Amino acid sequence: MKIIIATGNNHKKSEIKGVLGENFSLFTMKEVGINIEIIEDGITFEDNALIKARALRNHTKEIIIADDSGLSVEALSGQPGVYSARYAGETATDEENNAKLLDELSKVPDKKRNATFVCVIAMIMPNGQEYVFRGECKGFIGFQYQGNGGFGYDPLFIVDGTEQTFAQMSTLDKNTISHRAKALAKLKEALKNM
Repeated sequence: MKIIIATGNNHKKSEIKGVLGENFSLFTMKEVGINIEIIEDGITFEDNALIKARALRNHTKEIIIADDSGLSVEALSGQPGVYSARYAGETATDEENNAKLLDELSKVPDKKRNATFVCVIAMIMPNGQEYVFRGECKGFIGFQYQGNGGFGYDPLFIVDGTEQTFAQMSTLDKNTISHRAKALAKLKEALKNM
């Protein structure tokens, strides 16, 4: 089954492949020659996932999936939220976003550093039918970087029930419990039932 992912991010493609397995042929939009700029101006993760998926509709007749994910920190009223990738500015690096997050939480005690990683995956079938799947992973924000794996906020996000950040976990462990893994499990189940 061929699926086009509305991303150029190979980290995401690898994570998705790890959860969906070998029965699916995954291609990033760039790998199939779709080079369009997508403006993510939605106010929710669901909005942005659908915006990305719909942007590819005129360029392919294959199954399209798009995700929007980010970090929601309780003490920051849900920020960075849909702005997670650009929290420190439009062209911010992971390091700059993490530095801003640590700075914003510098006076927040450990008991109040609760956070949730959220992933919403939109899928559009060749017939135009749309589906949305949401996954969440609870945890809290540490006081310093821990681990060398993953990307984004992974070195700061300590998963509930563990003493590890996503960046300290193996890919296999992360792909079992992450927000993206939970949303993908719902997606995989839906594809099996179609």
